Amino acid sequence: MADVFLLSRLQFAANISFHILFPSITIALGWFLFYFKLRFNLSGHPVWMRIYRFWVKVFALTFALGVVSGITMSFQFGTNWPGYMETVGNIAGPLLGYEVLTAFFLEATFLGVMLFGMHRVPNWLHTLATLLVAVGTTLSAFWIIALNSWMQTPTGFEMRDGVAHAVDWWSIIFNPSFPYRLSHVLLASALTASFLIAGISAYRIIRGDNKKAPRLALKTAVFVAALLVPLQIFVGDLHGLNTLEHQPQKVAAMEGIWETQKAVPMLMFAVPDEATRSNHFEIAIPKLTSIILTHDPEGEVQGLNDFIGEHPPVKPVFYGFRIMVGIGMLMLVIAWFTSVKLIRKQHLSKGILYSLIAMSFSGWIATLAGWYVTEIGRQPYLVSGLLKTSDAVTDIAPENVIFTFILYLSVYAVLLIAYLHTLFLMARKAVEIEEIQPEERLQQKYFRQTPNTAGELS
Repeated sequence: MADVFLLSRLQFAANISFHILFPSITIALGWFLFYFKLRFNLSGHPVWMRIYRFWVKVFALTFALGVVSGITMSFQFGTNWPGYMETVGNIAGPLLGYEVLTAFFLEATFLGVMLFGMHRVPNWLHTLATLLVAVGTTLSAFWIIALNSWMQTPTGFEMRDGVAHAVDWWSIIFNPSFPYRLSHVLLASALTASFLIAGISAYRIIRGDNKKAPRLALKTAVFVAALLVPLQIFVGDLHGLNTLEHQPQKVAAMEGIWETQKAVPMLMFAVPDEATRSNHFEIAIPKLTSIILTHDPEGEVQGLNDFIGEHPPVKPVFYGFRIMVGIGMLMLVIAWFTSVKLIRKQHLSKGILYSLIAMSFSGWIATLAGWYVTEIGRQPYLVSGLLKTSDAVTDIAPENVIFTFILYLSVYAVLLIAYLHTLFLMARKAVEIEEIQPEERLQQKYFRQTPNTAGELS
């Protein structure tokens, strides 16, 4: 059973890790597309439509991979984790169903209009389709995060013969951690999409694309990131305080706190050791964790030794949290530095452009690290305080799980490589081809043409 348990956990971790990459882009990219379309409608400037046309293709590609990986992931509830649906299926099933009915169908239906209806339907209808796709992506996140948050902080149910039954859907959906998790995920998606847009646009500029579209897209994305990183830090703090209230063992693992103590230092680096229940090679800032978590330099924080047998594995949570925060700080520095250059209309050096290219998928790293902190931090429970992960696993032969695990990894590796290759191929093609459509040429004479230099964005 132990082998099946470990293999099933690894397989689901691989599936969710691959799947989450794509919604983390499309949730916010839909709103970027709506913004680009609105700017075109209001200004009539064809550059906004050229930006829209490039990124709507990226959206479609990303959406397709998200759908494929999401379907295979949902199969595992029945194949690898039958105890989950047997115990909480009365709650999980409807929430997943609402996501399909209210979000997925909305996205899938109007995505076709976005892609193929640009010159076949009235402009207002095409703009409405773009809005509805953006709303659909956000609704999808709403329902998925509602379910995941309920698994973290379950409320609004009662147990009958070992099965959870809903008694208050409002309480189930808007459970104690839901507002913080939803805000955190939506902002994470906005930052992921922002750095992807900025990075791919910088790549086009480095490749010699002197058209206005990539420069304007870069400027838009960098400004959005510069505004949202501080907001994400604020929301992350609120989320941490909420987690401290409802899942103190997770916070103790994140901070590497073993003994309940006051005036807790912030560990910048350490090597947690669960065998000795201590840390090695600590680099700490005195009292900072108490200040952040309790707003009191002498504040007391519970340690992991208060939750022996009921706390998560420490190392992945501890390091995952620091990776997430570290990437966030790097985002802040690069977004603000680049924004200052753009506001002052200074030339963007190759160093800045290459740094943006390097940060293209930084949102993926931060999102995965944060997701691991959230999910591993809930262990040993699948549903906190209600269903242990070990009690939900399948009893099928380990060989079957190994076979599907290897198959999933192989397919996902191929798909990820193909996705990245296609994305940069699209960027290179955009450099080589003339993006301006014939009907746009007549419009151009009404707009001032700006110099084609990387630093003169307008």
